[in-house]
Amino acid sequence: MTENLGIALQILGLGWGGIFLVMFVIYLVSLALAKLFPPTEGR
Repeated sequence: MTENLGIALQILGLGWGGIFLVMFVIYLVSLALAKLFPPTEGR
């Protein structure tokens, strides 16, 4: 039982880590796009 719990927690940690990693990459890409193509006034 304890072995299964440990494996389950590892899978849980990898899943949450992957989610936050993807969110961080999307954030960095959005910052890079905002610097490359700055928003213009009046649109």
